[in-house]
Amino acid sequence: MVNTALDCFARYDANSALEVAHDDVIVDSEYGSAMRSLITYMMEDPRVISRVLNLLWALRALERIGDHAKNVAEHVVYLVKGMDIRHEDLADVADQLAGSDKHKS
Repeated sequence: MVNTALDCFARYDANSALEVAHDDVIVDSEYGSAMRSLITYMMEDPRVISRVLNLLWALRALERIGDHAKNVAEHVVYLVKGMDIRHEDLADVADQLAGSDKHKS
């Protein structure tokens, strides 16, 4: 995600930047699933709490990296298209981007 977001910035590619924002939704979902799984594992065997906590911190850091990549991608869309997509539905934004690309042709 970070590599793609930086590539989008270098090429002013709003459409690929939107894909990074979509990827963040997947990362957030996987993060939540892993958190639930690891918490259940700690509840079943309290001896592993310290090791699992280290994993939880690492997962949290990776999830935050995804959030930062998404922020870069959102800034790219703003830079290229002038659209603030931070609080918008991604499907609506994709439709708007497709519509603005058609008007250029």
